[in-house]
Amino acid sequence: MSNSQHQVAARCLNGENGLKRSQVVVVMVPLPAQGHLNQLLHLSRLILSYNIPVHFVSTTTHNRQAKHRVHGWDPQSDATSNIHFHDFEIPPFPCPPPNPNSKNKFPSHLLPSFFHASSHLQGPVSALLRSLSCGARKVIAIHDSLMASVVQEVALISNAESYTFHSVSAFTICLFYWERMGRPIHQRGGGIPEELPPLDGCFTDEFMDLVASQYQYHRYNTGCLYNTSRLIEGTFMELIEKQEQESTMEANLRKHWALGPFNPVTLAEQKGSNGKHVCLDWLDKQETNSVIYVSFGTTTAMNTEQIKQLAIGLKQSNQKFIWVLRDADKGDVFNGGHERRDELPKGYENSVDGMGLVVRDWVPQLEILGHPATGGFMSHCGWNSCMESITMGVPIAAWPMHSDQPRNAVLITECLKIGVLVKDWARRDEIATSKMVETCVKRLMASDEGDGMRKKAAEMGHSIRRSLGEGGVSRMEMDSFISCIST
Repeated sequence: MSNSQHQVAARCLNGENGLKRSQVVVVMVPLPAQGHLNQLLHLSRLILSYNIPVHFVSTTTHNRQAKHRVHGWDPQSDATSNIHFHDFEIPPFPCPPPNPNSKNKFPSHLLPSFFHASSHLQGPVSALLRSLSCGARKVIAIHDSLMASVVQEVALISNAESYTFHSVSAFTICLFYWERMGRPIHQRGGGIPEELPPLDGCFTDEFMDLVASQYQYHRYNTGCLYNTSRLIEGTFMELIEKQEQESTMEANLRKHWALGPFNPVTLAEQKGSNGKHVCLDWLDKQETNSVIYVSFGTTTAMNTEQIKQLAIGLKQSNQKFIWVLRDADKGDVFNGGHERRDELPKGYENSVDGMGLVVRDWVPQLEILGHPATGGFMSHCGWNSCMESITMGVPIAAWPMHSDQPRNAVLITECLKIGVLVKDWARRDEIATSKMVETCVKRLMASDEGDGMRKKAAEMGHSIRRSLGEGGVSRMEMDSFISCIST
């Protein structure tokens, strides 16, 4: 048990834990990967706005990562200081580097950190849930779908409930449920395209074993949460709920809430120790909707030839761009050692001076997407990035790499029609040529078709932001969830 757990337990036994029996507390248990940590930290801020204390639990390293990389708000500010971070020390774990030449682009190098964290967090999280339950009227555990085993103690605590957080789109979950039930494609309906990318190449067998290992613990959960809005995925939320009704006995029916967007939609100016980030300074000098932001998240490792082709394609498009060129995360992002530096063609950065900005460090993505000069986003289509882009009203050049991304790309390009595809998933093993990149960038940034997508994305973003206000769809969804966990 960590020092923080001993202190909580002691206060509980002494009746001095600061929690009234009428109070509800929430315990967040994210998967230790950036796109998962980030979403649940954003959700923590939203729940805290209802005056419900939140306990955010992970390894010391990953809590540090979550706080260091958060954007759009400050987790250490007075307004959010009631988020209680529990830093659990675990033994050192392997941190192999990403392999940019792997045929399967799934970040299998991160799996050791996933397995290690889940196996070592179950004990301390169980103790924390027990200690909090003796002081609060109700303990709510919100856990990543891949961390269900970590909160299994909930089943033995009379005043505790658990809710599964799905870090992917409702569209992806809807298709997963449908396929698991063995339903044929033509029966789906609900606006789902006939042709869908296969799951081939999306995952590794080892990862699918991890997913399967969590199934038995999902039976303890009370409901499921999604970082989406019914304005975006209402059809697919309804299909999920229908599938739940058809496959589950009425007495055990779980509820599903679309609580997103989790990320802030009104942004305060973020400054580092040396002032505004260089990307934002550069954007301030550009015209409205003139820049395409290029970033492939924290789990993408491109090989040298692909980087070269992307570089040439961006240059040949003659469109303004910000390109975040960095390697995929290791399991411990603070672990030093050899760092691969992606090589660009000789003299490239000088040759695009004034037209493009290449950045190799962490950037404030939310602020970049929210800047008036940003008119497009070339993205891997990780769901966190999709939601940030949609809420900021920015259309997407979709270039999926692995996991749920190919199907998210379908949602963006075919269902919502606010994006174009850089490379079809059927050609995933091929290098995307500079011509493919050039054509896609021009299509999104310098065509009537692109202007139409930009207008539609802006309207969608405006509607979603408005839905967070009093009486809005997203606000009512969050109110409904808070009411459920508070009664």
